[in-house]
Amino acid sequence: MPPVLLRPPPARSASGVSQYRSECFFMIMLGARSTISSHFDAAPIRMPSIPDTRRRWLCQAAALLAAGGLAAAESPAQWLGRPAPELPSYYPRDYGVVFDAARREGRVTVYSTTDFAAAHPLIRAFEARYPGVTVDYREQNSDDLYRRYLAELASGAPGADVVWSSSMPEQFKLVNDGHALPYASPERPYLPSWAIWKNEAYGTSYEPVVFVYNARQLPADLVPATHADFARILTVHRDLLRGRVASYDIEHSGSAFLFAAEDARTTPVFWDVARALGAANVNLYITTAAMLERVASGESLLAYNVIGSYAARYADRNPALAIKMPADYTLVATRVAFIARRSTHPNAARLWLDFVLSREGQSVMANRAFLFSLRQDVETGLTAKRLLAELGNTHRPIPVGPGLLAHQDQLRRADFLKRWHAALGR
Repeated sequence: MPPVLLRPPPARSASGVSQYRSECFFMIMLGARSTISSHFDAAPIRMPSIPDTRRRWLCQAAALLAAGGLAAAESPAQWLGRPAPELPSYYPRDYGVVFDAARREGRVTVYSTTDFAAAHPLIRAFEARYPGVTVDYREQNSDDLYRRYLAELASGAPGADVVWSSSMPEQFKLVNDGHALPYASPERPYLPSWAIWKNEAYGTSYEPVVFVYNARQLPADLVPATHADFARILTVHRDLLRGRVASYDIEHSGSAFLFAAEDARTTPVFWDVARALGAANVNLYITTAAMLERVASGESLLAYNVIGSYAARYADRNPALAIKMPADYTLVATRVAFIARRSTHPNAARLWLDFVLSREGQSVMANRAFLFSLRQDVETGLTAKRLLAELGNTHRPIPVGPGLLAHQDQLRRADFLKRWHAALGR
């Protein structure tokens, strides 16, 4: 079966800022194709009533109507002296109060694990659409983000308005402990039901978990097609691959532990893979970047359970790097976002969350940020729709929900890590 080429279109130039351009290749072994229908979970939108702001907005809109301007049912008349941003037709009629309040708040503070290089196109697009609302973006790893959020909460220091992290278990624990401000985004009907929890936690991306290999040095017949293949190849070709296989250190990476635990829950083959990794003297890393650099340089030939979006962006700049999506099943994670209950800029936070979930924001993610879009109506770039069309029911999304709490249970975690270390022989 020929490889499938996922090609994000070239990014448009922006003044003073270079955007990611060129092609991203995915070598995919196609399994049985089938159509998966997405399930959408609609919810009514309830916006808070703010009489004074509402009154000012209606007066402005009425004045424009008299001059042949915007309809009163759409959005506030002016946004910092220019026509207000055009909204999708399905947004609530009183969404203008969010505009007005967000402009007064002036900024939104986002704590995120998504590196700034990937988030920058999204930030630029948001600030261009909503001038006057600045994004204060603070990148940190998942453990630091989690600890910082709780420390600031305990001390009463100003903190995040939006928390956006790839560590799904830690995010859901914060939500479950009452730290999320409920908000029924008008974009909710366009998201799959597995990516939403009670109008509090929202999945924002579609992140396949993949194998990565050095296409220049690893023989083509040693590229694993499935998880069982991965274990077999490491066992049969142990001499070639000893010390040249990479994976995450699941004890020190929240996302890596999630992937391993979900693998083990999906198939007993995972423990065959773990034993094969140990026999091959696997090198363990905390960060995706360190793993990808080692594979691209040829120090490692093969890597297990890599976040696909990071691999795609890295492969764009490193032609030696190639990506394989497992044909038996491919785990799919998502970056979870929620509005902090103690947010000091809650309306700007709503504006940011809605933009990230919107078709426009998701298109920026797919075409300029190398993050797979979650929505089915995004047609170009790195999209869930294209992956589903090619791989059918082999994708296994990890739902945003109570099942994630099991990965935070310390006794279960300790037992799993004990078995993991035993399988590795360490």
